Parts: sequence; C-alpha cells; structure tokens
Amino acid sequence: MTRKLLILCIALTPLTLAAQTIYKCTDAAGGVLISNSRVNKNCQAIVSEEHAVIPAPRAPAAKASANPTPAGFPRVQEGAQKARDNDRRHILEQELAGEQRNLDQARKELAEQEAMRPGSVERTASYRDRVAQFERNIQAIQKELTNLR
Repeated sequence: MTRKLLILCIALTPLTLAAQTIYKCTDAAGGVLISNSRVNKNCQAIVSEEHAVIPAPRAPAAKASANPTPAGFPRVQEGAQKARDNDRRHILEQELAGEQRNLDQARKELAEQEAMRPGSVERTASYRDRVAQFERNIQAIQKELTNLR
C-alpha cells in the first residue's frame, strides 16, 4: 500500500511542477475573472512561469500595521477618550458591586436551603447554579476592568 502511494506521488509530481499560466480576464461589464485558461480576448497573462511558485503570505509585523486606520476615519481626542474610559470604568464598577450583592444574596439563599435539608443535592442545584452564574459574571467584569487599565 505504501509503495503504491509513493509511486502515485512520484507520478503526479510533474503535473504539479508543469508550466502554469494564470490569466486575468475582464468582461464587457468590467468584472474581473482569474483563470488558468484564456476566457476571452481581454485576458492578460499575469503568471507564466515554469515551476511557478506562489509565495507564502508574510506574517504581519504588528497587529496595527495589519489593519491600518483608514485616512478619513474620525479620530477621538485624547481627553474625550479618557472621559469615555472613565465612564466605562464607573459603569463596570457599579455592575461589579451589583453582581457582588447578588452573589452574597444567592449564597445566603443556598445556605438556607442546605440548612433546611442537609444532603439534598437536587433541591439545592438551582441555588448552586445561581451562585456559579454570579461568580462567572464577577470574573468577566473584573477581566474587563483589568483590560481597561
């Protein structure tokens, strides 16, 4: 089986290394088509090399250069951006305080349910889920606050 695969790969190698011509064709409406065959008279060869190799894409040097800001894109003044960041931080801190209060209340209700019927996992499952949800919310808000600084 391995020998057949090796023979197949060797047999197909000339096909992949054959001369390849790539055409850029323009139709009457101005549309562009890239093809390996001449579609109409308005086709121009853009790659015509034996053993043509398409270069690997280069890795972007930095994330900012990969997505540059367009020239006409509106800019926010530094003072306005700081005010926005402060507003966002204030809102997140309020949400964090609210979620903390909700977590405290949920823990209290869970403790009450566990005290009424010790060992009743089914009865307390929804209370445990609420506690876990508030804990996840708090972690997410804390992560946002950390990223804001």
